[in-house]
Amino acid sequence: MQPSGRHYVVVRPLFSEDSFAEQHERINRTRKTLRCDTNRAKNAARSLLPIIGWIKNYNIKEWLLGDIVSGISTGLVAVLQGLAFSLLASLPPGYGLYTAFFPAIIYFFLGTSRHLSVGAFPILSLMVGAVVTRLVPDGGPPANITGFEGLSMEQQRVLVASSVTFVMGAFQLIMGLLQVGFIVMYLSETLVSGFTTAAAVHILVSQLRFVLGLDFPGVNGPLAIVYTLENVFSDITNTNVADLVTSIVIMALVLIVKEINDRFKSKLPVPIPIEVITVIACGVSYAFNFEKRFNVVVVGEMVDGYESPIAPNLEVIKESAVEAFPMAIVGFAVAFSVAKVYSVKHDYTIDGNQELLAFGVSNMFGASFRSFAASTALSRTAIQESTGGKTQVILTLFFELKPSIDLGFLLEPLPRSVLGALVIVNLKGMLMQFRELPFLWKNDRTDFVTWVVTFVASLFLGLDLGLAVGLGAELFTVVCRTQFPRCSLLANITGTDIYRDRKDYNSVSADLNFPSSRTVLFNQGASANFQVDLGLPWEWYIKIILQNRGLEVRRPSTDTSEDNNSMEGLDQPIDFSGIPIQVNWNTELPANISVPPVNIHSLVLDFSAVSFLDISALKGLKATLKEFLRIEVDVYIVSCDVYIMEKLHQCSFFDDEIKTSIFYPTLHDAMLHILEKHPDHGELEKVFTVICKLSRL
Repeated sequence: MQPSGRHYVVVRPLFSEDSFAEQHERINRTRKTLRCDTNRAKNAARSLLPIIGWIKNYNIKEWLLGDIVSGISTGLVAVLQGLAFSLLASLPPGYGLYTAFFPAIIYFFLGTSRHLSVGAFPILSLMVGAVVTRLVPDGGPPANITGFEGLSMEQQRVLVASSVTFVMGAFQLIMGLLQVGFIVMYLSETLVSGFTTAAAVHILVSQLRFVLGLDFPGVNGPLAIVYTLENVFSDITNTNVADLVTSIVIMALVLIVKEINDRFKSKLPVPIPIEVITVIACGVSYAFNFEKRFNVVVVGEMVDGYESPIAPNLEVIKESAVEAFPMAIVGFAVAFSVAKVYSVKHDYTIDGNQELLAFGVSNMFGASFRSFAASTALSRTAIQESTGGKTQVILTLFFELKPSIDLGFLLEPLPRSVLGALVIVNLKGMLMQFRELPFLWKNDRTDFVTWVVTFVASLFLGLDLGLAVGLGAELFTVVCRTQFPRCSLLANITGTDIYRDRKDYNSVSADLNFPSSRTVLFNQGASANFQVDLGLPWEWYIKIILQNRGLEVRRPSTDTSEDNNSMEGLDQPIDFSGIPIQVNWNTELPANISVPPVNIHSLVLDFSAVSFLDISALKGLKATLKEFLRIEVDVYIVSCDVYIMEKLHQCSFFDDEIKTSIFYPTLHDAMLHILEKHPDHGELEKVFTVICKLSRL
């Protein structure tokens, strides 16, 4: 290859796969075997315990101060968010302190992200709360579970929350061991956006009773948001003015300061920790005795130090396993997405499967100490990174431990309405995702439908069922896109080996672009089933083959007018009532089929986007190729992956009819071969080549 300015010139022979293999011998690489040695043991230890890899490189002089500042700021926010989000989980606020500590200490050893702040996450807390209120409702007897005997309502709820968190962690651990971290790829940004927006609305509605100071039981299940709003409006005359005013003041101040942080983040050395306002609100509540003077509900008695570990309840696990699985997926998807952002920014790698292991063990360990589901929150992680945090050492070992456990009693006078206001303010980012809808409507209607379906289903059916419906809607759109092909005409750009839609360009080559050529793009993925798309149903197969050949299928008629040989769209009706299942084109055809003498000689299949073939697709491809060969159409396959070729050999794909010589490394090689084989272009209108490109769209 000779570069010349912005041009390049390549002089090489015309290759088929056979001739290429003759001139360029392929190296047979040895496969890795399962054996244990010192290096593999070290690598396995570093993979399982990422702390081994970075702790030895910890730069005390440059990182220590930043970690201390980050630990103080992020630890305070984590503690206060833990208190607030425990209300979403229908638990006493004190148990949010455990969620701010125990999962984080395990993630410190097992996690691969250096900036992720592990702790309570509002959507997971809400999903835990749905299970808690279902098994231990506010206004009725608890579920018939053996382990509930002798426990207070609070203890029953803590047992339920810890048990569902344990099984959630178990799901994450199993997925990590099975190396299925790629599962988050099936949750598109559109689906996650619709789901989290619906969750934000759920959270907002659930916090109205705390902001307004109302007292009514929580509701869960389908249409829970409707029933909750009904309770709010039916009891709104009993609003506690002190709670309402306090909430409005807190929300206004927090929103103003957060807006300042966003607008002047480039000028501020660190974001203003506005969550400290809760400490001020706690002091004001204590000084003016809000609880007795204004009947304000406060946090109340906090947990005193550590409590002994507990085992999960097997009956609760059976009752909540269905809800725990989507919790495991959502928790990991959110955490992995946030971790990936900061790993790219700070140039280090994260391992999705190791993250699943880390969160699985963290949640199982935390559940044993009465914490509820943990993931991360973008706001906490942003604070940790922006305040100079480099690792999780100081954050975890020092500044979450003391505020969370030992000094929790100082927050007992804090009004719950303040926590509710903080929760609502932190929903701003998720609620603003509504702004994506005009963009989606304008640019991608399919994604718009996925967003709306996921949002509506999650809003009215609940988050667990809504996520399932959203996944179903997304898969349905993928199937629809796959099953409905789009067609275009490819042309060779003059003087190049590039092929583009002939309608989009004028500079096309007459030598390589036959006037009647048609390119059919089948929207198939890696496991394209040729038997369906080109072989079955039979009507589709006949329609594609006959119309591409210029054939007209009709019943015998006395009409002697000239045959219409023009190419028509594939959607035109054709009468197949007299066509046999197998047509031998070398024998006399049925009387109701007329075959105009049109010279069609070649079919090219582009395999550039095919990454694997299953057995069904392989059999269908083989049968289809033989059908084309039977009607004397040469078939060529181009840009086939070497591993696909290996599988074709292993599965005895080749025989006396289908040979390896039909495979070419590029589309241009195949087209040049076709020109050499059919040099007579005296009547170009009778020459026809079909290029079928199988692509993942």
